[in-house]
Amino acid sequence: MEGVLVTLFGLCIGSFLNVAIIRLPKNESINLPASHCPTCLHPLAWYHNVPLFSWIFLRGKCAFCRSHISFQYPLVELSSAFLYAFIYFYLANTLQALLIASVFALLLALSIIDLRYKAVPDALSLPALILSFCTGDPLVSLQNGLLFMGAFAFLRFFISALAKKEVMGEADIIIAGIIGALLGIKLGLVAIYISAVIALIIFMIIRKKGYELAFIPFLALGLLLTWLFETPILHIMELIYE
Repeated sequence: MEGVLVTLFGLCIGSFLNVAIIRLPKNESINLPASHCPTCLHPLAWYHNVPLFSWIFLRGKCAFCRSHISFQYPLVELSSAFLYAFIYFYLANTLQALLIASVFALLLALSIIDLRYKAVPDALSLPALILSFCTGDPLVSLQNGLLFMGAFAFLRFFISALAKKEVMGEADIIIAGIIGALLGIKLGLVAIYISAVIALIIFMIIRKKGYELAFIPFLALGLLLTWLFETPILHIMELIYE
């Protein structure tokens, strides 16, 4: 029963994230105006806002103007629910599972926003950073997070000076802090390495002149993969050191 409640909670968080993804990059309030159709602007009733089920019941169309509702809505809600359910069953500690799942859910929203707008709102990144400090020993997590943020800030300054242009956003520094807080120093470096390799592969595939590759989705993916496979990665590192 607890797992069902956690999953439903994740579904509701996904619904909130959809609002944040649409409104925050446009500097709009997430509270006002109330939920409405983006096409006809008609206010929605409460039963039009039930996460996932309303989209299915309405068959992906507005109840008033019948315009199509973006598939992003059910996709984000399902992804959020899956994150919460998976992490809940993956970890034994319910509170820690909720905290870590919330961090990854926020990173999901930040990744979508970065892909769409190449701009990341502090209203989502800073709460994710604060939550990451609470996932383990707060002092150790804070120390590791600040070390990674400082290292990324220096890296940003150094590379930007060489390239004579900004090559890394401030949000990347915050995500680096989240990686350090969740994984620690050694695994954090592994996560960043994995992120860079995946980003390089995608960049080589695209090869579009002047295209700015959003890096936050790769940082989030590298973090998730390293967190999931922490034990085998640590085992491999021990073998290498030996």
